[in-house]
Amino acid sequence: MSDATSEPGPVAAAGTHPTDAPGRRRAVVVVASTRAAAGTADDTTGPVIRDWFVARGWLVEGPVVVADGEPVGAVLEAALEWGVDAVVTTGGTGVSPTDATPETTLPLLDRELPGIAEELRRRGAASTPLAVLSRGLAGVAGATFVVNLPGSRGGVRDGLAVLDDVLDHVVDQLHGVDHAQNRHPDPGGAA
Repeated sequence: MSDATSEPGPVAAAGTHPTDAPGRRRAVVVVASTRAAAGTADDTTGPVIRDWFVARGWLVEGPVVVADGEPVGAVLEAALEWGVDAVVTTGGTGVSPTDATPETTLPLLDRELPGIAEELRRRGAASTPLAVLSRGLAGVAGATFVVNLPGSRGGVRDGLAVLDDVLDHVVDQLHGVDHAQNRHPDPGGAA
């Protein structure tokens, strides 16, 4: 992935690069797992995220499985160069010595969306108290929505439930779409 602007990534949905479908929303799924990258463990979360995007009609690159740490940052940078609409990572958000996904994500964000990260932890905590250990971030880099999900299937399931409610709205806003018609009515009668 050294020259992501001219070559497709290591995995492409339907054999296409995410920038090969004008008009379709495009996403990259990144799995931060040193063991899965080395082939000593199976990636069980990336395919779940990919399938979730595909079911929404998105063109998806990945899951791109890389070792924890700087390799995650390199894939994030490449995805941002491609100009995709969303990047969802899974893994590397805990407190183990190799968990560094938030640290590689933060320098790339123009703005954080702390409410999304807080809701990811809140919903996850309804399933397991360990969800409060996730340090995952959500934010905007240029016109790309970036979010870090935990590396467990349950954490991904809970995270996608949160994203179900906000993804389209966030991406629309990043592309300048006015959502005035979707505002909640004012209790006083004004919209």
